[in-house]
Amino acid sequence: MRLMQFQIDDMIKAALLEDINYIDVTTDYLVDEDKIDTAQYVAKAEGVLCGIEIALRVFTLLDPTAAFEVLIHDGEAVKKGDIIARITAHTRALLKGERTALNILQHMSGIATATNKCVRLVEGTNAAVADTRKTLPGLRVFQKYAVTVGGGRNHRYNLSDCAMLKDTHLDAYGSITGAVNALREKMGHTVKIEVEVGDLDSLREALDVGCEIIMLDNMSCEEMAEAVKITAGRAKLEASGNVTEQTIADIAKTGVDIISLGALTHSVQAFDISMKMVKK
Repeated sequence: MRLMQFQIDDMIKAALLEDINYIDVTTDYLVDEDKIDTAQYVAKAEGVLCGIEIALRVFTLLDPTAAFEVLIHDGEAVKKGDIIARITAHTRALLKGERTALNILQHMSGIATATNKCVRLVEGTNAAVADTRKTLPGLRVFQKYAVTVGGGRNHRYNLSDCAMLKDTHLDAYGSITGAVNALREKMGHTVKIEVEVGDLDSLREALDVGCEIIMLDNMSCEEMAEAVKITAGRAKLEASGNVTEQTIADIAKTGVDIISLGALTHSVQAFDISMKMVKK
């Protein structure tokens, strides 16, 4: 996944506006506008770094003269005590951008780290680890990018990417067969259809109507293994629901193609990083 600069800048500007509004009372009254300092990012945990260029962009938006030395890049391993980057800029910009930049970097690195751990847990199986649309409002671009940096894959980015029939759609419309046929009459030929099923009879119906992707919702490992046998490669199978670091390896061994986890984005623990001023 690649991020576009205008997306990055718009999101950073919104975050800065939320944090600063019209003045930083402490910094603007305390620090001379010509003062320049160097700060550095220091890792306080072990994991996978993500978002460093985005975090540094915070400072160039505040101070176009800011200069950087990046020592660890997105996707690279980081351990406690590592210096990630150094930033030289006007002191006011360093202080004003500190929290916004860290919020972004810590959150994205947390997602990349959690994703990478899950990816390593399913190594040797057919399963890919994917995110969901359970993202924090306004942060989806950053969060889904972080998943890919951690070695995972993106599920649909938004509601326009794929027709996905969940239980609520089926409750509102009726049968799987009827809903799929109704969709095919109206949607474009490039759009795939995914349907959520909770039992093997529904799986068979989804296969009979030709769904390209089938989500196995909250099924046991035994049921998922049987679903793989029944499907026999006729559709991609996605396991979803109650997936944890403790269960993901067993789920992967059933032979499913995709394992999706909302927890990668909606409740991930931030990666611990601090910004320290370099003493002269």
